[in-house]
Amino acid sequence: MRESKPLTTPRVLGTETEFGIASRDPSATDPITNSLAVIAHYPGISVPHAVWDYENENPLLDARGFEVDGERERPNPDYNRQLNKVLANGGRLYVDGAHPEYSTPECTTPREVVAYERISERILAQCLDEMIRVRGRDQFVLYKNNSDGKGNSYGYHENYMLSRSVPFDRIVKVLAPFFVTRPIFAGAGKVGAENQTSPADYQLSQRADFFECLVDLNTMVKRPIVNSRDEPHAEYGKYRRLHVIVGDANMAELSTYLKVGTLAIVLDLLEAGVEMPQIELDDPVFGIKQVSRDLTMKGTLKLAGGRAITALDVQRAYLKAAMDFYACHELDQITKDVLVRWEDVLDRLERDPRLLARELDWVAKRQMMESYMDRKGCGWNDPRVRLMDLQYHDIRPEKGLYYALERSHLIERVVQDVEVSRAEFTPPPGTRAYFRGRCVGKFSKSIYGASWTSVLFDVGNASIKKVPLMDPLRGTASLTADLLDQSDTAEALLSRLKAS
Repeated sequence: MRESKPLTTPRVLGTETEFGIASRDPSATDPITNSLAVIAHYPGISVPHAVWDYENENPLLDARGFEVDGERERPNPDYNRQLNKVLANGGRLYVDGAHPEYSTPECTTPREVVAYERISERILAQCLDEMIRVRGRDQFVLYKNNSDGKGNSYGYHENYMLSRSVPFDRIVKVLAPFFVTRPIFAGAGKVGAENQTSPADYQLSQRADFFECLVDLNTMVKRPIVNSRDEPHAEYGKYRRLHVIVGDANMAELSTYLKVGTLAIVLDLLEAGVEMPQIELDDPVFGIKQVSRDLTMKGTLKLAGGRAITALDVQRAYLKAAMDFYACHELDQITKDVLVRWEDVLDRLERDPRLLARELDWVAKRQMMESYMDRKGCGWNDPRVRLMDLQYHDIRPEKGLYYALERSHLIERVVQDVEVSRAEFTPPPGTRAYFRGRCVGKFSKSIYGASWTSVLFDVGNASIKKVPLMDPLRGTASLTADLLDQSDTAEALLSRLKAS
């Protein structure tokens, strides 16, 4: 028996959610202006005068070893302030493209990710309520989904800190089959098909129809299953930031929890250099669309050698590798919980996916719609059913169909309400987000700007003072809480930092 060894470095995790926006005002045709108006009405703690520091950001770097041609985002200071709101929880509320978007702060567990992502729904709902209060009219609807049903898809991105020692080609080889089959528990559910793909009444994933290649840098056209952006938001020689664009935006907490938690486990295995499942799909791009249309879990995917395998068996291969790995490594309680839930969900999907109507988005949404169709005597092409697809993701608590399930205790929770409420103004303790968020909450008048890798202070002299945050695992509560508590002003904080 091998000696048990602990894994000592936490994995930094986070997500970015683009919210779909629809206007009730026919004259409000510019989605960028609409999105700017929404985030400008956030009534909570933020720094409205702060800029976002783009200095260490370059989305044009490709992990395959080159930089593509293009313009890096560098808005002027006034527009920068309109685009970005730095939040007291260490996260970011901003406009990206034509959508309001929210990035969680850097977290260290999938449970934290669930809480900090769930608070985004409340934050955006507050923005809408404040617009009604200020403007006297109900102008916009926001959806936490990935498609408007008219051929347009918008993103939900996951981010995982990963050692740069792991070769990118190995990342692609290991993760492609995992990503293709993950929608069986992480899909948000979708009525119909888009992007000129084969017809479907209902499918598991909102995003699957929009992936057109295996590897690429793009996120808005020619979308890849594995994104090759090489923008670590950290020390370049030490870390990668795995930028995952292949997932759906989930409402159900267990879908988010497993989506993030299972991938974090697979990355543990990758970094440890252990034997991984030897699975090579013949056509991953076609395969992800097959999986999305397989409501029975009985369909098979063609392997490069000609054999066939089910999506369930692919996921079980990764689960077995994880179980074998953690049999001889210490594991924390949350990792253990993810493994137990992963196995349970796969087992019940095999028996009958409908057994998971209280846990998974695509199953819960499907059951709700089929119940409606039975009562009304209509089919999947009925406009009311397509409207339900949108309404499930409506972030207004009194309107969203997901929230109706939650109020009726028909959907399982992973986190408690108190965790979600705390996530609005309290940053995670285990990453640099703690320092960033505490500075926003305590020294907001002295904050000139911020980014994932810096906090910029303007304390009234000739120059802006930058506190670098290049290491995601520095700036934690254990390292900086006393320093922040003992500093009554930004000047005092900077003096103590300089002396330390």
